[in-house]
Amino acid sequence: MAENVKRYGNRESCKQKQDKNNKELVYFTFDSLEDTGIVEHLFSTRKGGVSSGYLASLNLSYARGDQKENVDENFRRVAQLFGKTPSDIVCSAQTHTTNVRKITAADKGKGVVTERGYDDVDGMITNEPGIILATFYADCVPLFLVDPANRAIGLSHSGWRGTVGKMGKVTLEKMKLEYGTRPEDVHAAIAPSICQSCYEVSADVALAFADAFPKDDEKAAQYLSRYQHDFSQKELDNCLFYQKENGKYQLNLWYANFRVFRDAGIPDENIEVTDICTCCNPELLFSHRASMGKRGNLGAFLMLKEPCSR
Repeated sequence: MAENVKRYGNRESCKQKQDKNNKELVYFTFDSLEDTGIVEHLFSTRKGGVSSGYLASLNLSYARGDQKENVDENFRRVAQLFGKTPSDIVCSAQTHTTNVRKITAADKGKGVVTERGYDDVDGMITNEPGIILATFYADCVPLFLVDPANRAIGLSHSGWRGTVGKMGKVTLEKMKLEYGTRPEDVHAAIAPSICQSCYEVSADVALAFADAFPKDDEKAAQYLSRYQHDFSQKELDNCLFYQKENGKYQLNLWYANFRVFRDAGIPDENIEVTDICTCCNPELLFSHRASMGKRGNLGAFLMLKEPCSR
C-alpha cells in the first residue's frame, strides 16, 4: 500500500485499496458510491502496472510515448479488478468539451481493443450493466454520477473549461433525458485532481469563474466544512479563487464542481468531494503540472453491476 499520501482536512474521503492478486496495484474508491450497491468503480494511481521511466507504472494512455503492449497490459489489470476484460471498457475522447455520449454494448472495447469511431467526448452515460466507462486524467477533475433509482451511471472529465461549462450539470441533464434520472436520487463524487494551492490560472480564467459562480458564502461554508470545523470570512471570500502578488489567481476546481452538482439539485449529503491532490502526490499520481507535461494518464472507471436475480 502506498504511504504518506498528502490529504486535506480531518477525514479520508477517498479510500485507498489494493488488488488482492497484485499488491502493487493501488487505487481509490468512494464509500458513498459503493454503498449504492449497484456499481463497481475506481480511480487509479501510478502503482501496479508494467510501464517504466516517467510513465511508471500504471500508465493508461497510448498517446504519451508508451509501448502499446504495456498499456494493453495495464488496461487488462484494471479490467480484471471488475471481473472483466479490456473488451468491456469504453474510453472517452477528451478535448475539454461538455459533450456527453450515451454508451451501449455496441461500444464495448472502443479506445482499447478497437478504434473509438467518435471524437470530442468528455462524458459518458449508460444504463447497461457490464460496460466499464473510462475517462483519463493528470490534474483535471473526474466526476462520478450514480442513479440507483433508475440504475444509470455517468462519468465525465472536467478541466477548467468543462467546469465553467458545468459538465456535471450537462451529464446529469443527459441522464435525465435518456433514463429519467432525478437529481435528488443521484450520488456524485469528485475524484482526485489538482487542488487550489497548486492550480494557478490567469485573470481571464478567474473572471470566467466569477461570472459562472457568483459569490455565495452559504455554499462556500458547506464546502469548507468538509475539510475544517472553523473558517474565517477571508477563507469564504477566497473559496473559489484568490489573487496573488504576481497577478495570477489560485483556482478551486473542487469547490466549483461541488457548486455545479449542488446547483443542479443533487443533495449536499450525496456529494462526495476528494481530499487528495494529484500535484501534491507526484509519486503516487500522474500530474501534468508537477511533471511539466512528462507523464502518463490516470483513469477513472465506473461500471453498472448486473441486477441481482431473485
